[in-house]
Amino acid sequence: MLDEIFGNRTVERIYLHLFHYGEIHARGLANDYKASVDPFVQQLNRLENAGLLVSKTVGRTRLYRFNPKSPFIKPIKKIIEIVYESMPLSQREELFQTRRRPRRKGKPVL
Repeated sequence: MLDEIFGNRTVERIYLHLFHYGEIHARGLANDYKASVDPFVQQLNRLENAGLLVSKTVGRTRLYRFNPKSPFIKPIKKIIEIVYESMPLSQREELFQTRRRPRRKGKPVL
């Protein structure tokens, strides 16, 4: 649905993951969609050059998030929120099944 608005399915996937997780990296996106990393890197760089995203390097990984200083982020997030909330729960669980935070030390795996 967002690809009609933003003109690109890859950008739709980036925005949905950013909305859900807050921070993303290209390899994580590629793994979630079982796709090549290159299209995600190209679009992340394009969005960063446009000022919509900011990145930071942690080790050898570049993490991206929404640019809080961009005046366009609030309306974009509102559109993404509408799409995200209208998605069936089963589709959300399928898209966002990857755990992003480490498990607490000593916590049993169920």
